[in-house]
Formats: sequence, structure tokens, C-alpha cells
Amino acid sequence: MPNYDLQDPTDLDIMRGHFDMVTHEEWDEYIELAEDKKMGYKNINILKSARKKTGISKYMSPKVINWVLNLVERLDAEEDEYEEEDE
Repeated sequence: MPNYDLQDPTDLDIMRGHFDMVTHEEWDEYIELAEDKKMGYKNINILKSARKKTGISKYMSPKVINWVLNLVERLDAEEDEYEEEDE
């Protein structure tokens, strides 16, 4: 995942765009994965909060969006590793 500069308006727009592309169904999958992997109370709750804000990132702080996108990236990477092991 790119390292976003939270002070750069361009990076913020890109980050918000990535966040807004995630659908409700994808958030549900991420929450389920996080619960299965026991990622912790705070991480699961921030994913649930992100699900409520699907498509409306303008109401979330840049730090929270960055946190959520990092969690999503981590979950995607772990899921990819799991799928490669199955093959």
C-alpha cells in the first residue's frame, strides 16, 4: 500500500477514492475476515464504522481512512497468501 501524505490534498483525494470504491458487501467480508483472524476489538470496530460510511469518505478523518485502508491491505495480503497455500 502506498504511504499517503496526510497533508497533501492530492494524496487525500486518492485515499478517499480508494475508500469510496469499497462496497458494503466487501466491508462485510473484511469484517468477517478480521473477526476470524482475531485482529482486535479496535480494528474490527473501525471496519464496522467504515462500513457505515461506505461511499461517503468526506465524513471521515484522513487518519481513520488511512488506518482502515491499511487494515484492508493487510487482510487482502493475508487472504492472497491463504489462497496460494490452497493451490
